[in-house]
Amino acid sequence: MRQTADVDFLLECVGFAPDEDADALVTLARERGERDPLRGPGGEHYVLPLAEGVALHCDREEGSELWTLMPHYRERRRLRVAVSSVRTPEDSPFDALLRGWAGPTREAFGDEWGEPGAYELACLLFDARRLPRRSLPGRVISVAVAGFALAVDFVGPNADAPDEGVLERPHGARLAPATGPDAPGGCMEVSLRVMRVRRATNRCSGRAMTVLECDAPERSLHLFLSPGQLEADGLPEPRPGWRVEGCFLFTGRVTGGLPGPSARARRHFG
Repeated sequence: MRQTADVDFLLECVGFAPDEDADALVTLARERGERDPLRGPGGEHYVLPLAEGVALHCDREEGSELWTLMPHYRERRRLRVAVSSVRTPEDSPFDALLRGWAGPTREAFGDEWGEPGAYELACLLFDARRLPRRSLPGRVISVAVAGFALAVDFVGPNADAPDEGVLERPHGARLAPATGPDAPGGCMEVSLRVMRVRRATNRCSGRAMTVLECDAPERSLHLFLSPGQLEADGLPEPRPGWRVEGCFLFTGRVTGGLPGPSARARRHFG
């Protein structure tokens, strides 16, 4: 799931070149990055700031000689999620693959799910050690997540969007976990309306990154695109009011809702 040794193309979304030297990035993270205490006591875990709110995670698990590199955005707004399932990737014991319903309704706590939420969410959480080992499915927690482009299929005016009928949906949005035998965990297929476009610069590489704020139920979502990928695929630069469609890996952290279950907590989050 997470690429080792070579720079994953996801890092192009945060301003690294396709041929970036992975070993040099690991050295840079170890020299200038900060230790990440939430990743666990074993191995080596660093966070290297790249731009405001944007960082590179650099990890090596205990007993392994391989480093992993992943982008992360420090999203400040919480998203409520009614948890359906949580599992730990085989190659990364301090990550958690979460599935659940964003913006859950009160009916999510009944014997039947009824209308469980605004949309089903799949994401990769970097702080799995904060999650309780039991009784998490059916609970509502808060997460802070953002999406990084694996593949962008469309950027353009809403009227030209290939996803027919999406404008009739709430917030003009369609979001669903990626399916198929080769679909990586934590990935979402999205069709979202662009609200704002922000440019940022990777202070380590000097290269640009494109950050979109997109309309979505419950709250807006931030997406990161690779300018190089857009150019290579002949796609235009996004504009406010346009639409973006593609497959994105959603990553983030838990931000609340973890104390023991109680009627009071359920009323609060429901």
